Parts: sequence; structure tokens; C-alpha cells
Amino acid sequence: MRSTLERPSDRVCAAFGSDAGVVTLAPDSESWLSGDVVFKPVGDRSQALWTARALDFADDPGLRIAKPVRSRDGRWIVGGWSAWRQVSGTAEHRCDEAVLAAVRLHRATADLPRPDFLSGRDDRDAIADRIAWEDLDRALPEDKGGRWFEILAPSRRPVKLPLQVAHGELLAGLLFDGDAAPGVVDFVPYYRPGEWGAAIAAVDSLVWGGATAALLERWAHLPEWPQLLLRAVLFRLASHALDPHATNAGLDGLRVAAREVSAIL
Repeated sequence: MRSTLERPSDRVCAAFGSDAGVVTLAPDSESWLSGDVVFKPVGDRSQALWTARALDFADDPGLRIAKPVRSRDGRWIVGGWSAWRQVSGTAEHRCDEAVLAAVRLHRATADLPRPDFLSGRDDRDAIADRIAWEDLDRALPEDKGGRWFEILAPSRRPVKLPLQVAHGELLAGLLFDGDAAPGVVDFVPYYRPGEWGAAIAAVDSLVWGGATAALLERWAHLPEWPQLLLRAVLFRLASHALDPHATNAGLDGLRVAAREVSAIL
């Protein structure tokens, strides 16, 4: 596996038209910067290619969507690296703007086909997603979130919304820069209702962004909102419970989100 501190080679930089002499490590990141180009190490080639095509396709005037850079010979990936136009900004707790960004992004990507690689994913979050949506039955450790999962899971009802690619980690990859539109710099795809992506952003805002139940109320006009919030919090609970390194302290925000979501079911 590539070291997280390994920089893109001179050959890679040249392939994307960048100067290898001015490449610097981005703060708190595995990415590298050269001018307005961001180099990202590629772990899963299929997912990296899909992400490049998806964000190249996506467009919405209310979003600043990072666009992939093709190499001089037209490739998205060279030597295990992808390249992207830099989007300015920092992560901020703008919770309503994050939910709105999710709504906009999923409208812009509604026509994307289901990625082939999703069926083969077996990482922790992919398994947690299947558990939350009843595609997989697995016991979860009660002391790591499984007890809350057991309490909430019986409230699941069928969700009658069309499926599409849905971003499962939008809040973590959303950048804000003053009054500019939110910046989207990645896409972690699942195949669920688009509004589930907004529900994930809302639940993550409760868990990590300091949001309150009022956020959930403000977006209650979205279709199937209570059920999608339920699936979102079950997804996060299952992921936490499956994490061998998860701690009890990490459950604090999840408990808050679970209580708020249970109150509207």
C-alpha cells in the first residue's frame, strides 16, 4: 500500500501538466497540491474512475463541484494518482446549507447509472448500509451501538422512492468559502433514494456538526423524511458497532442523533 506521505512522481505531475517542483502536501490530507491541481492517491481504481466521471457529469449553479483533470493523453488515472481542480474553502458547521447541498447534488446526479463496483464492496460502511436497509442481517455488539440499533430498527417501514446514486459522506467533503456556493470535492456512492443523502447530511450534522432537532424539522417537507432519517442513523450506528477501534466516547453524538430521530418516528 502506498505511504500516505508519498508524493506524486515527476512523471505523474508532467502527465497532468503540473510542475513537480511546486508540489506540496495539503494540510491534514493525503492529497498534494500543485498550483490549482489537487493530486489524490487512488485506492480503488473502479471507484476512482466512477467518481471522476460522476463529478465531471454533475452540474448545479448552487454548487462548486470539483472537476477531474485528464492527463495529456486523456486518462483520469496515471501511476495510481488522480488529479482535480482545487475548490477553495474549509469545513464549517453550516448544517442547513449542507442539507441543501445534498438535495442539489442528488438532483444533479439523478440520471447516473448504478456503479458496478457497489455489489463487490465489503468494507465496513458498505456492510453497515446493507444492515440498515435490511439487505443483510447481522448481530451488532450492544455496547457499541447495537442496543440503539435494536431499539430503532423495528420502526423501519418500506420506503417508496426511486433509487439512484446517493452520497454517503457529503458532510465530510463539503467546503465553504464565505458567500460562495458550497464546494463538493468527492462522492462516496451508495444506491439508495437521493433524499437519503440529505438525511445522512442531517444526521451527521447532529452527530458531529452541533445541529439540533430543529434542523430535522426544517427539512420535514422532504419525502419519506422520518424513514430516511431512521435509515441514516441506523447506518451510522451499524458502522460504529462494526468498527473494532470504536470507543464508547464515539457513541455520544450517535446517541443524540438516535434520540432526536426516534422522537419523530
